[in-house]
Formats: sequence, C-alpha cells, structure tokens
Amino acid sequence: ARGFSLPLQRPADCGTDRYFDSSRLACAPCGAHQRQSAGGSSCVCEPGYRMVSGNSGFSVTCEKCPENMSGVTQDGWNCITCPKGLTSKGNCKCPNNEILVERSIDGVLLNEALCIHCNGSEQSFSASDASGSRCVRCEKTFIQVSKSCDCNSPNILTGGLCFLAREGLPPKGVATVRFAQLGITLTSAWFLKNLQSSAFACWLYSNLTACQALGNMCVMNMNSLSSSSTDACGLFQYIFVSTARVGIVHSIPYWRHNLPWLYYGDQPGLASQVLEKNHFPTTFSFKGTDKDVKLQFIAASFDAAGNFLKWQSLEGGILQLCPDTQTKLNAAFAFGTTYQQSCKISVSKILLDFAKPVFYDLFLEYNGGNGEQHLWAVPVLNLNLQYNEKFVNHGSNMNNWLLTRRFFLVDALSGKENDLGKPPRVIRIASKITISIRLVSHTQRGTIYPPLITVAYTDVLIQNPETQSVMVSFAVSYEMNQSEAQIQTDIALGVLGGLAVLWSLLKTAGWKRRTGNSIIDLQTVFKFLLFYAGDLANVFFIITVGTGIYWLVFFKAQQFVSVLLPLPSQEEDFVTYIASAFSLKALQFLHLLVSQLSVDIFFIDWERPKGKVLKAVEGEGVIKSAAAPVSIWRTYFIANEWNEIQTVRKINPLFQVLAVLFFLEVVGFSNLALMDASSSLTRSSESYVAPWSRILRFGVSAALWVAIAILQVIFFAVFYERFVEDKISQFVDLCCVSNISVFLLSHNCFGHYIHGRSVHGHADTNMEEMNMNLKREAENLCSQRGLLPNTDGQTFQISISRKMRLQYDWIHETLTRKRGPARLLDSSANSFEQSTRAYNAMNKFLSSFIDHVHKEMDYIVKDKLLLERILGMEFMEPIDKSIFYNDEGHSFSDVLYYGNETTLLIFDILFFSVVDLASQSFVLAAILTYLQQEIFRFIRNTLGQKNLASKTLVDQRFLI
Repeated sequence: ARGFSLPLQRPADCGTDRYFDSSRLACAPCGAHQRQSAGGSSCVCEPGYRMVSGNSGFSVTCEKCPENMSGVTQDGWNCITCPKGLTSKGNCKCPNNEILVERSIDGVLLNEALCIHCNGSEQSFSASDASGSRCVRCEKTFIQVSKSCDCNSPNILTGGLCFLAREGLPPKGVATVRFAQLGITLTSAWFLKNLQSSAFACWLYSNLTACQALGNMCVMNMNSLSSSSTDACGLFQYIFVSTARVGIVHSIPYWRHNLPWLYYGDQPGLASQVLEKNHFPTTFSFKGTDKDVKLQFIAASFDAAGNFLKWQSLEGGILQLCPDTQTKLNAAFAFGTTYQQSCKISVSKILLDFAKPVFYDLFLEYNGGNGEQHLWAVPVLNLNLQYNEKFVNHGSNMNNWLLTRRFFLVDALSGKENDLGKPPRVIRIASKITISIRLVSHTQRGTIYPPLITVAYTDVLIQNPETQSVMVSFAVSYEMNQSEAQIQTDIALGVLGGLAVLWSLLKTAGWKRRTGNSIIDLQTVFKFLLFYAGDLANVFFIITVGTGIYWLVFFKAQQFVSVLLPLPSQEEDFVTYIASAFSLKALQFLHLLVSQLSVDIFFIDWERPKGKVLKAVEGEGVIKSAAAPVSIWRTYFIANEWNEIQTVRKINPLFQVLAVLFFLEVVGFSNLALMDASSSLTRSSESYVAPWSRILRFGVSAALWVAIAILQVIFFAVFYERFVEDKISQFVDLCCVSNISVFLLSHNCFGHYIHGRSVHGHADTNMEEMNMNLKREAENLCSQRGLLPNTDGQTFQISISRKMRLQYDWIHETLTRKRGPARLLDSSANSFEQSTRAYNAMNKFLSSFIDHVHKEMDYIVKDKLLLERILGMEFMEPIDKSIFYNDEGHSFSDVLYYGNETTLLIFDILFFSVVDLASQSFVLAAILTYLQQEIFRFIRNTLGQKNLASKTLVDQRFLI
C-alpha cells in the first residue's frame, strides 16, 4: 500500500506562492515575482511585473516594469503609464462612466493609457458597460427619468434601474427570506438586488419580466402573507390590489393583466369551492375502444428573472427528482395507476443540477367541445405557507386552506447572502410532491374533480454538501370519498355483531344444558366471551373478505371509472378489522384445542371370553379353571386409529398452501393487487410496478384460499372419500369389525357414542372366520349393525342424565387415580390390579348401560328436531333417562380437526394475511402458515395422545 500512496493536496492548500499542478495532483512553486492565479491552477506575475514568456501560465517569466510605466496592460504582456492610478492587480483604472483605452484603433500599444468619458448627452445617452471597456446606450429608465445616464437624487436607483421619486410607489421592500424549519431569517443577495427594482418596474411600467420576477420572489418566500410585512409577497399584494382597474386574464378573477397568477384568493372556504364545485370537463375509462387513460399535465416554466422558458410536459419526468427509466417515469400519469417514487439524493448533486431555480405553473390539458385543446389550472397546496394566521394548509378541512399556483423544485438562489457568486447558505427543496386525483361521488362515467398538487419543502443548511442528503418523493394518488363505504361497513358490523351476540347466547345456553348446570356463574360469562370471540371473528372475517372481493371486482372490472381504491391512510380500519379477526379467531382456536384435549373417552370392549383355561393360583399351589382372557390388542388397535384421525382434515393443508402460492406468484394473481387499472396477470419487467393495495392483497389471497378450499372439500367429499379412502367412516366400520364401541363425552352431560358391537358376537377370531363373517354380512345373512334392531345407525349424539354422569365419574376416579402404568414391569401389583379392576368396572358399566341393564339410568333413542340441529342445542333435558340422538353425519368428528374445518381454515387464512400484510411477501406468509399448521398439529397429536392414554388406560407406549 505504501508503494501506491500519495499525499492528498487541494488547490486551496497551495497558498499564494504555489499553484496546483494537475498532472501531479500536487502543489508546485511559482517562479520569482509570481503568485497563484485566481483559479489556482497556474501562476501569474505580481503587480508591477509584466509577462515576458509563458506556457499557458505553467512556465512564466516576469520582468519588472520601469518607474515611469508602472502599470501593466489588461493582457499582462506590456507595461503602460496609468494617469489615473492602479488597481490592486496593477492594471490601469478609470473613473465611473469612463472607458479604458490601451491601444489605438489599429492595435498599436499606447505609451499612456487613456480614460475616455462616455457621452451621456441627449444625442447619445451612452455610459460604460460593466467591464468598463466600451460605451453603450444607457438603460432606458435612466433616459426616461433624468434625460441622461445619471440617476441623481431625488430619483431612486435600485437594481440597476432609475425611478422617479413620487407618491404611490410601492413601499420599500424587505429583502429577507425566512427559513422557518431552521429558524433562520437571512438577507438574500438576490432579493437585495432585484426586489425593489422588480416591484417598481412592475408597478410603473407593467414590465412583464419584472412582474414575473417579483412573483417568483414571493414564491421563494413560501407565499408569505402578512398585512404588516413588505416582503416580496407584500409588495406583490400591494401591486395586485392597486391594479384592479387593469383587468383580468381569461375571466379568472385572481389573474391580473401583466401579473403572474399566484393565489386563488383569501376568502374562507374558497378552497373547497375551487376543488369541489366544478367537475373536470372530461371523463375517464379503463377499458373499451374510447379509453382515455393518460393525464396530460403540462407546465409553463419560468426562470428566476421572470423570463418564460417553455411549455413542458410532465411525462418527461421534470418533477421527479429521483432517476429512473423513461418508461417508468411516464407511467406516473396513467389514469388509475397509483405512482410512488422516493429516494435519497445528495445535496451536492442538487446544487449541481439545480443551480438556477425554475418555476412552474401547472395545467391539465383536455379536449374541448369544439375540438380545440384547453387547459385547466391545477391548484397548489403549499404545506410550508408562512406568515398567515387565517390559513392552515394542514389537515383535511379545506375551508382553512389557501391555494396557490406557482411552485419550484429547488431554490438555491434566495439562500445566498451578500454575494451571488458564492454557494448558498441555505437551500429549499420540494421534498414531497403529491398530485391527488379525486373521483366525483356517485359518478358512473369516470368524472373527477380538479386535481390538486401538494408540495412540502425541506430547508437544508449547507455544511458539507458531499455528505448531506435529502429524502425526496413524488406520488400520484387517486381517491374518492369513502364515507359512504365506511357507513355501510359500520352498519354491517353493527348488524352482524348483534347477530353474533344472539348466536353466542344460544351457544352458551346450549353449553349450559350440556354441562347439566343451570346456574349462571363466572364460568358461564367466560364461556360466553369465548363463544362471542369466535363469532365476532367470523363477523370481521366476512366483512373483510367481502370488502376485499368488492374492491377487487368493481375496481379491476369497471369500464367507466366509478370507484377508486382507498388510500393507504384509509385502509387503517380495514387492517384493524383483519388484526381483530385474527386475534379473536386465535382465541377461539386455542379454546378449541383445549376443549379437544380434555374430552373424556372410553373404548367399550364387547368381546366375551371363549371357554375357560387352567390357571395356577399364586401362593396356594393349586390350579383352578378361569375364563379365557380377552385380547387387549383390538383396543390398542382402535386407540391407535383414533389417535391417527385426531388431526385429519377435510382438505390437504400442504396442497392448500402450495396451490395458493402457485396461483399468486407463478400464475400471477398477485398482480391483481397492484394499485393500477390493469387486470392483466402479467407485468413487463421494464414497466412501472404500482404499489400494493393492502385491501386487494387480502381480497386476492382470501378469495384464492376460499376457492381452493371449496374445491378441495368437493373433491374429497365427492371423489376421494367415496372411491379412495374415508377415514372417518372407516373408523366406524373398524369399530364394528373389532367389536369395540367408543363412548365420548365432550361436555359434562353431552357427548357422542359410536356403536361398534359386532353382529357376529366375536371379533377375536382367525382369518378364515373373519372373512366368513364379512361375507355373511355382505350377503345380509346376519342382523344389521345398528344400536336398535333392524337399523344401521351406529353414531349418536348422547345427552346423559346427571345420575349417569355421577356413576361414570365415580368409576373414572378410580380409573384415573393412577394415570395408567408408567412402566408395566416396574409398577406395583396392587396399583396395576386396581387399575385393571377399574377398567373392567367401567367397561362392564358402560356395556350394561348400553344394554339397558340399569333401569334407573336407562336411555331412549330419538331423532333430533330440525331446529335443534340448526341451533346446535337440545330442547329436552335428560332428567330421568339419557337421550341418544340419531346421527347421520358422524358428528363425533366435532372433537377432531375434521369437524372444525371452517375454524381451522379461517384461522389459516387470517394467519397468512396478517403475515403478508406485515411483510408484503406471499412466499414468507405461505412458509410461516405451513409451519404453524405443523406446529399446532404436533401439539394436538402429542397432547391428544396423552389425554387418550390417561382416559382409556391404554399405555402410551402402544400408541404409535
């Protein structure tokens, strides 16, 4: 590194006796009697010395001038006598209004320089120019006022112009500019030079460029308005009020002849009339042969001195400070396409590209009725409006706004102090520009209000331009009055929320009846809140999905524009609804998990011993006959099958996630969520990509989730479960083949019963007998499987009496006193025998209960009323007898994932949507959604397996 390094030196580091050698990038010494040039990159002779030889200033030889010719000519090559003194550089000088002559007409050098007086008499009216080298005609105001080239008192000389002192002149202007964000007020060199002269010339002579320059200085001062100030805007207002007799331009009362149009007027409420009283005289459509999807913005541009530059179309990107491709810059004005551009730009680049400010008057071009092109003036809302107590250009109340017309992008001129040739101390940048297009309410033909351009400026104190930067943005937004949509949403929320309260009350009443407790206690209130959380989540879900699909369909499919998407700030309520729905649905989902993980379940084994076996009695040394033991493997088998179907769903979750992601990212449905008018599923890589709409993202993704889920449910119900595999129905069949029934209590006094008693009497048999039994059953050579004779009904909803529940709990308490043998080999004989006796007692009790042995705890079988099925509750209370309700739909799946697919699906959709809205990534949302599905499935399987082992005495080691 040392071999390739060099010291850093700048021209300013070289001092007066050295120059900056650009070939060496280092300072080099000047020769004798030499000093550094003004640019710092060469040497020049000192005053009193002439140049004898030189190579573009890099190799210079200097020679001292003689005493009688101490001056040096302007080109530095000769000595000359200066009769009227020398300048600091050693050149001859002449008094004002005289020109310096060093050579004769034929170029011969004079021995003594001449100072020739310019003739300012009436015949010539000449004076020396700024360089003092030639006589030119005086500025016309001098001639008009004094009939000479002098502007003597009492006449007024300002800005290089001469004005006659008289009454009625505009007051003396204050040449200060206030930078409110920095708390700085400075005297501007530009204002000091041009403010008073521009005001006088505009007032006295109606000078067009002077009036424009005065207006520009008012705009640079942020359109300040104050009755006590005579700044640029105060002088402009003085002239505006005093020229009422002159007339107006294009019948616009705020646009005076000879003056620029800066304000719309200061009457309260005028802004709302300007923006809403009249409609823009053309219509817009998204589709069709007569579609008109371009906004033809055009701007009249002026320089700071008031000269008109040209008409400029905004499609060229003149208002976009951030660099981008021309195609993307032009996309800003495609009607219906929300455009956003922002970047950080260095102050040094701003100073380089915008050294001179340009001022714009913006118009929107349209075709008139007679085929001619017309312009509609676009008002400006300057958020930095200063010195005005009546108007506040913030907030949504238009009545407090003061609309203006002219604006600029960068002002690096007014912030210069003392010397216009020096860099500015402060610059002002239009850091945020937004063009707002508002749709007329209830329009069916694409009618809009006049556009509005909102400008926010940032004041930057120049310290180190290379390291300083400013964040700038440009946007085109489309909006409409969303109050009616909000009212409709509130009405729907209120109505559905009220219905959700009633539905939750019915659920709570049904839950109270199923628990066998009629007392309203704290647990009841808590249960009601849980039910209401789930139902209210459904309300929010229905409203948000409906809203998302509504905007998706009506915005993307409309021909003539009748609706526009809500702005991001107007989507906050929608996002809140989604977050609320997700939070409430998550609470319902957790409640569902807890409920399913605490169900009481028991497998009733109907198998009876086949014959007797000889068994040695321990401790007695004798052999006795005993009933042959019944195999436990059938129970273990059913328990494993039950364990497997606990998390079976009506859809395939993995396929669901992949299919949604495929349609969104591969097919391109995600492009429908862009805030533009296009309904195409593909976008060119070179074209501008509009920002995402959160409402459309949710609408598209939720619609795909629901559509794919419905197709999956139809496929599994109609084809797969009928022709391939139906695990729920197969489980019922398996119970019957295994001669095992399932007694299930999801509530204290309510549950489900699967009648699995074999019609063949025995299931613990060999393969030949099993096949024979199945063949007989297929040929209807045996009785039917149903609980009642000559019926096929095997699944029931059961509502048991209080006495039955007490007897069940008494036996179950013994069964669960030891939660199953942790290790069969190490468990004590007494505990194991106690558990075995409790298991046999429960099996015997439940089987005898099913066989109507206990008359005091008998039951009846009946059908549910239609209203009972709809409301999900039972009208009859099982006081003396339990009630078995016929069930055709395998409702025992309510304690499994299978019977709660709606809740699971909505939770997945909301989880996916919340992640997507937070990250704006469908891929990340899909990944996290699948992960949460697998995590909760693992939790449900693991804890469900433990609950199954503890409630049925099935050792957990046999559950695989």
